[in-house]
Amino acid sequence: MNNTKKIKSDRLLLRQFVKSDIEKVFKGLSHPDIIKHYGISFDSIEATKEQMNWFTELEKKGTGMWFAVCSLDNKTFYGAGGLNDLSKEHKKAEIGFWLLTDFWGKGIMKEAMPLICNYGFDKLGLHRIEGFVESDNTNCKNAMSKLDFQYEGTMKDCEIKNGKFISLDIYSKIKTP
Repeated sequence: MNNTKKIKSDRLLLRQFVKSDIEKVFKGLSHPDIIKHYGISFDSIEATKEQMNWFTELEKKGTGMWFAVCSLDNKTFYGAGGLNDLSKEHKKAEIGFWLLTDFWGKGIMKEAMPLICNYGFDKLGLHRIEGFVESDNTNCKNAMSKLDFQYEGTMKDCEIKNGKFISLDIYSKIKTP
């Protein structure tokens, strides 16, 4: 994988992260409405460097690829999306996504997620892309359905978050010939 990966649509640019994205990543991953259903959060710019390093390490290790999701002219940062927990042996990965709240409800996720899936299927050779969604995250579950991810079931009380058990709904998209 090289350092110039970009995916474009009519209005979006998905590109690799750059150091100057750190403040925007911090803004997203410290916002209570975003981190409510996201697996991590940060309380400082310094701590956010951990996430920036994770984006880079995923690609280096071949275990995934995350993109900064931006306007086509690269002037507006919307959020991030990508694939992680990539298994070459099983030809699958997990999709993840978050948007800054100013851009919720504007169709960005609906446009970006298929680009990420196609990248996984076509460039990474995946057969299956999985999504694990907290059972009470109705917005994300609705989005997964709209994007043709199939609901496969619920893992009840499978993780602890903020001292309480949470359940995760499993969604998948299988590559079609």
